[in-house]
Amino acid sequence: MTSVVLTARDLARRSQAAAGAKDRETWLGLFADDAVVEDPIGPSPLCPGGGGHHGPEAIAGFYDTVIGQVEAMRFAIERSYLCGDEVADVGAIHLTMPGGHTVEVHGVFTYRSDGAGRLAALRAYWEFDSVMGAQPR
Repeated sequence: MTSVVLTARDLARRSQAAAGAKDRETWLGLFADDAVVEDPIGPSPLCPGGGGHHGPEAIAGFYDTVIGQVEAMRFAIERSYLCGDEVADVGAIHLTMPGGHTVEVHGVFTYRSDGAGRLAALRAYWEFDSVMGAQPR
């Protein structure tokens, strides 16, 4: 019996599908115990220290305060580059926020596999101020 190890692209698609379905447990279950989520990379109101969310509790907190707060989320990936244990997806995340206003987050979203079928890192390159500065408060 051969086991199939998921690629970073497979894991990215599963992450995107679970986030879009607001399936918290499936999304959290994709991450290795020592994983990190940096979304966006660097300091922002989502992570003032800029170091990202490390480990299961911090990643669950990120889900609850960010993903869990949007009404709807849809990924539109325009290009995807799989290299070794990592994939870089270029595209947009379309968000419907509480109250019904919409936000488009254009960027590069990277995912790194731990080589054993779980995510070691999710890192998102997008500009918080330019996205959120254009939205109604």
